[in-house]
Amino acid sequence: MSKIFMSANDPFENADPQVARLLAEERPGDNAQAMSVSELSLALKRTVEDRFGHVRVRGEISGFKRAASGHIYFSLKDENARLDAVMWKGGAARLPFAPEDGLEVVATGKLTTYAGRSNYQIVVESLEVAGEGAMMLLFEKLKARLAAEGLFAPERKKKLPSLPRTIGVVTSPTGAVIRDILHRLADRFPSHVIVWPVLVQGEGAAAQIARAVHGFSAMPHDGATRRPDLVIVARGGGSIEDLWAFNDEAVVRAVADCTIPIISAVGHETDTTLCDFAADLRAPTPTAAAEIAVPVRSDLLQRVGQFGLRMSNMIRKKVDLAAERLEAQRRLMPRLSDLAAPHQQRTDDLSERLRQSLRTRVGKAEVAFSAPAMMLHPRLLTRRAEQGQQRLDALTRLVSTLHPEAPLKRGFARVTDAHGKTIMTREAAVKAGDVTLRFVDGEVSGQVSGGSAPRISPAKPTKAAVNQGNLFEG
Repeated sequence: MSKIFMSANDPFENADPQVARLLAEERPGDNAQAMSVSELSLALKRTVEDRFGHVRVRGEISGFKRAASGHIYFSLKDENARLDAVMWKGGAARLPFAPEDGLEVVATGKLTTYAGRSNYQIVVESLEVAGEGAMMLLFEKLKARLAAEGLFAPERKKKLPSLPRTIGVVTSPTGAVIRDILHRLADRFPSHVIVWPVLVQGEGAAAQIARAVHGFSAMPHDGATRRPDLVIVARGGGSIEDLWAFNDEAVVRAVADCTIPIISAVGHETDTTLCDFAADLRAPTPTAAAEIAVPVRSDLLQRVGQFGLRMSNMIRKKVDLAAERLEAQRRLMPRLSDLAAPHQQRTDDLSERLRQSLRTRVGKAEVAFSAPAMMLHPRLLTRRAEQGQQRLDALTRLVSTLHPEAPLKRGFARVTDAHGKTIMTREAAVKAGDVTLRFVDGEVSGQVSGGSAPRISPAKPTKAAVNQGNLFEG
């Protein structure tokens, strides 16, 4: 076993007693007071935040993730160092692009410490793409991803209407773009235009553009406001940063999903945005979009006139050709009189033969029926005479029955007043007083007295009436 021997001039022998002590003690006048970990962390936090209250850091995004709360967490790194970063929900929602690993950015914020892991981090207030090179890289990566989904496929493109009645325009209401579009439409073919005003760059622009495209697409066909037949998304020229809202994924998807044919007219002819790939047609400028949207009215009228003239000429030529063919056919056809002559002659012949046949038949019929007719004629006369006599006898009997004197022969008498009017009732007889009773062989005069049983007293006799006989008896 080894042993350690201390010499008389051991250097530890005269060392500071505080270093060698096992128990920590506070001594008067000591400037190094012991601090808690939290106190030290808080002191470091204040020092870092005071010293680095506003910093801009350039680096490549690494380990990007978005929490369910909406906050985003990532690291900024370069070839030698790494810095943790956090961006709270409000700032993350306003980002004009979608951060992803490998993208070089410039973060603006303040440094702070995170005591839970004893490290420091930057709280990002704004995040920008570091230069046009980085923006183009982001552009190409997003373009490749959306193309892989089929958003730019040719079969998704819709055919533009040849003559839209209503055109929807998504653009700034105050810029020169809308004036150029309206002026060009008025020159070419005046149309009804609905402007959906939006911001075309800056914070919130992408959300407004996407909302406008969705709004036009969702308009009903039979609503109070006429649904556009064509939509134009337009903006003037600018840098890639100025046009970046039209590279936003939400805008690109809105344009691709629009149910109305849509033209993208963003920037100048050399500018390209992802909105151009998603639209049904790309126009090099907003003015060109208006020219593509509608034809020139005067040219259209001229073409219609030309078509009408061509149609008239074609119809006239066809009519003339048909008339020539008809005349040629008419010349080849025989005359109607020539066609009808044989039939007319045959008709005349048949008519004559028919008349002769009828005369012959009638003559034969007269001969055949003359003898029976002569025999039948006297019989018919005798029968008609007998029938007439029978009707005469019946009428004679009816007349004799209805004659006024017929009841007298059956024992009745006719009572008349002084004027010869027949008396029908007892009351009339009493009122008349003097009455005449006529019998079949004469008349008797008398007077009627009143009472419960009226009586007739004989009057002076009258000579009997002369019997003239019955005109209807032999």
